[in-house]
Amino acid sequence: MLTVLVADDERSMQEFFEVMLVREGYQVSLASTSEEAIGKIERRGIDLVITDINMPKATGMAVLKRSMEVDPDVPVIMITAFATTDTAVEAMKIGAYDYITKPFRVDEIKLVIAKALERRTDKTELKRLKDEVSRAYSLGNIIGKSEHMQSLFRMIKKVAASSSTVLVTGESGTGKELVAKAIHAASDRRDMPFLSINCGAMPEQLLESELFGHQRGSFTGAVGDKKGLLEVADKGTFLLDEVGEAPMSVQVKMLRVLQEREFKRVGGVQDIKVDVRIIAATNKNLEDEIKAGRFREDFFYRLNIIPLHIPPLRERREDIPLIVIKFIEKYGLENGKKGMTLSSETMELLERHQWRGNVRELENVIERAVVLANGMKITPENLPDEIRGGDGGVAQDPWGASGAGVDLEGMLTEMEKKYLVMALQKADGLKREAAKLVNMSFRSFRYKVKKYGIEDQEKDDDEEV
Repeated sequence: MLTVLVADDERSMQEFFEVMLVREGYQVSLASTSEEAIGKIERRGIDLVITDINMPKATGMAVLKRSMEVDPDVPVIMITAFATTDTAVEAMKIGAYDYITKPFRVDEIKLVIAKALERRTDKTELKRLKDEVSRAYSLGNIIGKSEHMQSLFRMIKKVAASSSTVLVTGESGTGKELVAKAIHAASDRRDMPFLSINCGAMPEQLLESELFGHQRGSFTGAVGDKKGLLEVADKGTFLLDEVGEAPMSVQVKMLRVLQEREFKRVGGVQDIKVDVRIIAATNKNLEDEIKAGRFREDFFYRLNIIPLHIPPLRERREDIPLIVIKFIEKYGLENGKKGMTLSSETMELLERHQWRGNVRELENVIERAVVLANGMKITPENLPDEIRGGDGGVAQDPWGASGAGVDLEGMLTEMEKKYLVMALQKADGLKREAAKLVNMSFRSFRYKVKKYGIEDQEKDDDEEV
């Protein structure tokens, strides 16, 4: 339960806030002086501070300043009957969440409190996720707490101690190159070169020249001797990315590299010895490629000494929040938006999406959201249509392999609740306006809000305090 500290020297205001906040489901702590409020703040455990600016001895500004020092993530709402522009500006500069002047309407203060606590909850969750990332859930630039990824981390650490060839498989965008780099970084070769080549990104002749080098005059344009990438990577690690696209001629020559650790440059006659650790990566099923006659069986068995498979993101959804936090931090720094957060609703949408493009697709979505966000919080409006709308992130086969039943009524209820909340947010808490947004009568809308236990943010009450 969230705890709200109310600091006010008027007993009537304390009683008002206590009754209202308890009804809203919050725990309340009261203070009559700034010294008493500061003492409670220093003992921690406070999620929101509401303080009157005019109190005996020290003012509410002292409460605000000390709260910012103890925990800047705790929002502080300033309340006073004597507002001036200077005090409002000063309070906001120090870090106040909002500044409200008496008399205020009950629905207004409720809405401000709800939004302040929502921000507090979002920041607390982000901090928890960041702590998880920094603990046992990352290896190099790879992140994951799922059993799939923890098992992969353990294998990487074991494999790194050897020089055996590794075959990394997984769908496009899962992070195969990151796994190769993690193996290199954890190995004794970490101080030597890590080089890579995409076997499907260039013509056959150029690929051979890049891999093995060439002698002067070996082909048109070969105006001098050139070392190949395998030679440059001596004593280090070399990644054959998209090895399933390698032409047969390259497969034959690479087979010799794996067997003898030697090769000839294009047009050369001298054998060149190398001590290089080979890692191959592919999103293809190489056994199917062998059956189709496009991949050499002997080359496959030489590559497949230690197979590592990276599961698609949709099979490890518990990793999505950790990856999201990493990308928000990265692109927040790049775009001058350090400290960005995202709403819980946004995270839910991200967790439900199918991510056919895997981590790479998720990274692109977060970068876009950070750039498009108007403030310091990513909301559903900053996400692409296919994530926040479309099929709502529902799987094409919601039953999966288990064949278990689907709680359709529960899913529809959750969707209805979600749109009621969105309508309230869009209408700034005005239920009559929100009802129009979802084409419902005010009476029906109010009934649904009460039925689902959605926070009462109605602005139809003229009561002032």
